[in-house]
Amino acid sequence: HVQLVESGGGLVQGGESLTPSCAATGNTIGWQFDCMAWFRQAPGKAREGVAAIVSGGGQRYADSVKGRFTISLDNTKLNLQMNDLKPEDTAMYYCAANPDVVVAGTSLLGLTPRSGYWGQGTQVTVS
Repeated sequence: HVQLVESGGGLVQGGESLTPSCAATGNTIGWQFDCMAWFRQAPGKAREGVAAIVSGGGQRYADSVKGRFTISLDNTKLNLQMNDLKPEDTAMYYCAANPDVVVAGTSLLGLTPRSGYWGQGTQVTVS
C-alpha cells in the first residue's frame, strides 16, 4: 500500500515563496499513476484543486495560481513551487494520487480525490 506524506508548509509573509513536497512511501514498486495533484482547503471554504500533473507530462493549474505555482514530479516526490504567495493562498495543502480532475486547456477546473489516496496535509499560512 502506498502512502502520501506532505511536508514543507509554513508561515510566510505575502510575496514570499514555499515549496511543499509530497513523498510516496510504502510499496512503490510498480506503482503507477495517471495523475498526481495538489489541492487545498481553508476553513469554511470548499476544496480547491490547485495543480495537477499527468503521466507523460502536462501540467494544469487553477486560474488563481497560474504564473505563481509550478508543479513537478521527481521520481516519487511531488513538488509544488509556490511564488508570490498571497493571504488568500492560506490553506491546508494536500497531495493526491489519481484524483478525478476536470480540465479545460491548461486550467484545472475541479478535483475530487480518491478515498485513501491523499496525505495528511501541510499547512501554508500567508500573513
